[in-house]
Amino acid sequence: MRLYDEFPVDHRLASVYRYGAGVCGGLLLAFGCLGFADELSPFDTQGAHIAGMSTNGLLSLVSVVFGLLLVCGAVVGGSVASTLNMVVGALFVLSGLIHLFILDRPANVLDFGMPNVVFSFVMGLLVATFGMYGRVSSRLPHDNPYWRRRHPRQAAREALAIRRRPVGTPVGTTPRHPS
Repeated sequence: MRLYDEFPVDHRLASVYRYGAGVCGGLLLAFGCLGFADELSPFDTQGAHIAGMSTNGLLSLVSVVFGLLLVCGAVVGGSVASTLNMVVGALFVLSGLIHLFILDRPANVLDFGMPNVVFSFVMGLLVATFGMYGRVSSRLPHDNPYWRRRHPRQAAREALAIRRRPVGTPVGTTPRHPS
């Protein structure tokens, strides 16, 4: 059984995970590639700027790695993309918090500035939101694979009721029995 077998092939959630991961991964790839194009030194903290954010070769490498990871998740899709989005989003938010405390200190080897911290928070929340879409809610529809996983007994009862339904009876209606 593959990780994303619980999704129907054309489930609408899969496209949200995929497009979200693909767009965010593409942005990170572009930022990292622009850093490599400027031939930045790996640990330079003298303030080279790309797209309004300070960067160096190491940050460009990290951006390319996470961008490729998100794009690969978009290609695979399903729950792999969803889980990957949530994990990468949490890592970006954590990175923003850590770098908020080490701004203007020698430990800031990625040359983060305040725009980088804000970008890290925004990108992290955006990617995590794409990953949580359709997974984290109190009102998930009953055909949602995550709802079925959380309520296995009720999902089994509903599946059994659908299988027992007479042929031709629309879903959501009660079959009429002759009296």
